[in-house]
This record gives sequence, C-alpha cells and structure tokens, in this order.
Amino acid sequence: MQLGLAAWHRYMLGNDLDLLAELIADDAVFHSPVVHTPQAGKAKVLSYLTAAGQVLGNDTFRYVRELVDGPEALLEFVAEVDGIVINGIDLIRFDLEGRIIDFKVMVRPLKAINKLWDMMAAALEKQA
Repeated sequence: MQLGLAAWHRYMLGNDLDLLAELIADDAVFHSPVVHTPQAGKAKVLSYLTAAGQVLGNDTFRYVRELVDGPEALLEFVAEVDGIVINGIDLIRFDLEGRIIDFKVMVRPLKAINKLWDMMAAALEKQA
C-alpha cells in the first residue's frame, strides 16, 4: 500500500521511532537474514528494525531500486559498514491500513552477513 510505503520512507529519512511504532501492525513478522526463526509480534519487529537502523543507519545507506506490486514493496539498498559494502533488499508487505505486516531482509555478500550478525547481536543486546 502506497500510504505505508510513504510512511516507511518518512521513517527512514527522520528515524522517528514513534512513526515506526505506528507503522508496525500488532501481528507483524520480521524475517532476519541471519536468524532462522521468524520474529513475530509488534515488539519484536520494532526491536529488530530499531537495531537495524542503528547498525545500517549511517550516511552511506540508500535505496537504489524500488519495485511495488499492490501491498508489497521490494526496496534494494546499499550501505557501507566498517569498510564492507552491503547490498540487500527489504521485502515489505502492508495491510489495508498501510501498516507493515511482514518484513523480510536479505543481504549479500557473506562478509556483510557475518558483519551484520555481530553488529545486530550487539544492538539487540544493548536494547534488552
């Protein structure tokens, strides 16, 4: 849904955690590139997306491609963390109210996945 995608882009520009919390549906699910089990529920999705923002949210992060099909959006991104260029996608599904109900992240190359694993674990532990 375009409203949800527009709100997601507003969040990415301003890092407004209140907006992010409003954007996530209560029964949302997050699929991590490094955690086998889907993370279900608004609190977990919010936690993972907040940690990802801390890890990837530097001035090198940018979306380079966007494909939209009805309530689904695929956003390709690039970023650099500790000298490692990360290429990935955010696959987001929105409900009829424009809230995120499913968020899947895929990342390449392997070196980037390993770096994100370490940094996300530290960010999530810091939140706890």
